[in-house]
Amino acid sequence: MRLGCTPDTAEQLASALARRPDTAHISVTSGGTEVMCAMKPRTRQARDELLLDRLQRSPRVTSVSAHCLLHRFYGGPLGWLSKINALSPGERAALTPPPVGPGTDGVVLDAADEALLAVLARDGRAPLTELQASTGLSESAVRRRLDRLRSTGVLYLTVQFDNEHFGNDVVAMLWLTVAPAALAEVGRALASHGEVSFAAATTGRANIVAATLHPSTGDLYTYLSDTIGALEGVRSAETTLTLRQVKQLAYEPAR
Repeated sequence: MRLGCTPDTAEQLASALARRPDTAHISVTSGGTEVMCAMKPRTRQARDELLLDRLQRSPRVTSVSAHCLLHRFYGGPLGWLSKINALSPGERAALTPPPVGPGTDGVVLDAADEALLAVLARDGRAPLTELQASTGLSESAVRRRLDRLRSTGVLYLTVQFDNEHFGNDVVAMLWLTVAPAALAEVGRALASHGEVSFAAATTGRANIVAATLHPSTGDLYTYLSDTIGALEGVRSAETTLTLRQVKQLAYEPAR
């Protein structure tokens, strides 16, 4: 979602969205007049309540633009960390999720699964004793459920990190308008770029969205002019800079 808002509302709006369990990657952009947010609602009702009711009734939200991610070219577990060799091969292998097996679409979760996921959403390192307490199941039963949730892609491990520790002070979002015939080729090219931490095909006027990391605005300019400019099929590019990352995967309110 891209939410236009008055400058005095951006931080409050971003924090309110960050407290929701179905949101991630929330940032304040565009001089403090736009909030970007990824949302994965569990139900259609939850989606419609936010998009068609709460946001529409807020007088300080000036625009709402919702986009559906159609295909991910790059991102997910490990993301950009796998491009800078921050992890050893053994560490990367340990964190890489197992392949999702066939016929795993539409996995039905029961109350015990939901309890496990709720605990792990709060603390991905929660010990088995805490997971047992949340479900009332034995250790072996909890392990079997975790294995099933991971093998079906419902549960996966990912990494939250500070970009500045890796020398990247500039975080940009690119909204690319690409000729349909070139969509897959441009997406694959973006996935291979060291600057790209996420790239996906999306609905809307711009049909590819990408998150990029750079040491400086000069490096961003070079990337746009030399690398993006050289891609055949890219018709236009809109760039927004992230002023503040409010939430990546977990929300930690400012103290």
